[in-house]
Amino acid sequence: MKLAVIEGDGIGREVIPAAVEVLDAFELELEKVPLELGYARWERTGTAMSEEDLEIIKECDAVLFGAVTTVPDPNYKSVLLTIRKELDLYANVRPVKPLPGIMGVTGRNDFDFIIVRENTEGLYSGIEEIGHDLSWTKRVITRKGSERIAEYACKLSKERSNKLTIVHKSNVLKSDKLFLDVCRQTASAYGVEYGDVLVDSMAYSLMMHPEKYDIVVTTNLFGDILSDMCAALVGSLGLVPSANIGKKYAFFEPVHGSAPDIAGRGISNPLAAILCVKMFLEWMSKPEALLIDDAIADILQKKTITPDLGGRASTAEVGHAVAKYIIQNL
Repeated sequence: MKLAVIEGDGIGREVIPAAVEVLDAFELELEKVPLELGYARWERTGTAMSEEDLEIIKECDAVLFGAVTTVPDPNYKSVLLTIRKELDLYANVRPVKPLPGIMGVTGRNDFDFIIVRENTEGLYSGIEEIGHDLSWTKRVITRKGSERIAEYACKLSKERSNKLTIVHKSNVLKSDKLFLDVCRQTASAYGVEYGDVLVDSMAYSLMMHPEKYDIVVTTNLFGDILSDMCAALVGSLGLVPSANIGKKYAFFEPVHGSAPDIAGRGISNPLAAILCVKMFLEWMSKPEALLIDDAIADILQKKTITPDLGGRASTAEVGHAVAKYIIQNL
């Protein structure tokens, strides 16, 4: 197994080393391949990611990714979107589950759901033109893209509560009718109980009644917005991991960005990145992944936490505490 490790920019350079320390605690047979991508790389070389970098990534099985700052160049192609497309990482998976003792804006902890987002098309198709008086982006919905994300969501649903919610806006966006129809057909074929909700109503319902949902499947932009919004339910963007899954590759990243305003201060929360390590281990079918939940519960109980959660620990101290618990309990 080969893992590309990309710290990126800003706090990515702090949270990813903490996550790697946790990963190393498991003593897996794993080759880590460090790569420098992002804004700092662009400043130094004029490119955020080269073709050679992309080939190295394709030689790996998975990627652990921090965050990159957008380059101020009108011809810049997103590093993240490029990797997703080149590796055909069609399923973005974002679990939304409270951590022990941490309350979000609603003060609730009775929910545990997953947002499954189509990850290669929709409004992130990359087909667009930018002009002085007119700019446009083409929204692409295909039967193939809809079928495979619906199948992924249904298989995940069969492992849990057999309950699926399809999120769309087909009353206004006619392209969503194809997505909705395909998801309904796929859910019926898999014997999964399903319902559908308009995206604006869903935003309200997720805040008011998060306990009602288990697996949520939606298109690219809607899934991006809803999953970031749901970080408020768990208390912080610094607590939410994600996985980008394809047939051959997987890519794991914390949901937060590079946060240049706090970068270099050692106060960024590494728990989202550490939970990405858990998702990586689960992708590898490693039962030891559950130890990360136990370790996080332990450090939360001991208040070994970063300032955003009311603690005084540094990024590195949190990572070390999680790693130490794992070493002691393996």
